[in-house]
Amino acid sequence: MFSNCLLQSSYIDLLETANCHFAAENLSRHAHYATVQRVKISIIIPVKPGGYVAALEPLQRLAGDSPAYEVLIAEGNRPSRQRNRAAAAARGNILYFLDDDALVQADALKRVSAAFADPAVAVVGGPSLTPATDTPFQKAIAWALSSAFGGGAIRNRYRRYGQRRDTDDSELILCNLAFRRDVYLANGGLDERLYPNEENELIDRLLASGARLLHDPDMYVTRSQRPTYKAFIRQMLTYGRGRAEQSLLARSLSFKAVIPALFVVYLLSIPFYTAFWYTLPACIYLLALLASVLTAAGGAGVPVALRLPLMYPLLHCCYGCGFIVGLFLPRYRGGKDDTAPVALRRVTETGSGWQDGNRVVPAAAR
Repeated sequence: MFSNCLLQSSYIDLLETANCHFAAENLSRHAHYATVQRVKISIIIPVKPGGYVAALEPLQRLAGDSPAYEVLIAEGNRPSRQRNRAAAAARGNILYFLDDDALVQADALKRVSAAFADPAVAVVGGPSLTPATDTPFQKAIAWALSSAFGGGAIRNRYRRYGQRRDTDDSELILCNLAFRRDVYLANGGLDERLYPNEENELIDRLLASGARLLHDPDMYVTRSQRPTYKAFIRQMLTYGRGRAEQSLLARSLSFKAVIPALFVVYLLSIPFYTAFWYTLPACIYLLALLASVLTAAGGAGVPVALRLPLMYPLLHCCYGCGFIVGLFLPRYRGGKDDTAPVALRRVTETGSGWQDGNRVVPAAAR
């Protein structure tokens, strides 16, 4: 009799403990989903008119417990203006900018939301990594950009390194970057006279105001590098020109940004100065290039390393040439083009499903 009572008492205690755990688990789950629904993220993707948006495919496979979100496609030919118009129309309190070919990870929105849990954080971004499916040529570009010799201070934009940390514009890239909407709008958004480097100019203003910026290496996207030398050269020329135009508008010149331009001027002057000491910087450059190539052979393989002796000089010299052109022939002369048309489309919103018949969503993904 005593043993039966003891068994019944133990059984009742077990039920009560299980019920308490179940209630606590439910409470925790409900609290989590309440938080998820409070944080709404507006994903903004600029694209050329009628362009294909590869970024939509992984967005349709986000983790089921991701924060509530919407996706806005901004069609046009002025990316800075497209992003600004979409930001003004966004319903979320966080703006998450992606490029049309930037492929997010399943937990991307959860990482964005976690970073903004601190009210002092105004901006959070992650790197843009090169997919394993890219060609050796594209992987050589990735290696150059993510190396100390090639990318220098900006190399963490192209590699997954370290932990989430405070940062500046050197580690942030607009193809994978989130802002608090109120901060973004209060500071006037992106300067529409700039492209590229529009995010760097805005970030500089935010830093000057005391805003906190974060870099999260695990909040990465994958994005293919340029497929040809012609496309790569154009990219580096544009990057250099954009940096020079940003410097002119900000009336501020960073010595690090000027180094490639000074190197180009130096190389052009070598034929006019035959003294041995004058060629020493070029010799040091060649030794550093050789060391980087050997490092790449061990880290990325011989097919990638063999392309770097040409890739590094193209990266540095084309960026430098672009900087010189931008310094003397800035494209923004004439002011903002307020007539550039932008077409906005809200592709999806949490709970509403993806729009049928959207021409930018592949049929296989719907």
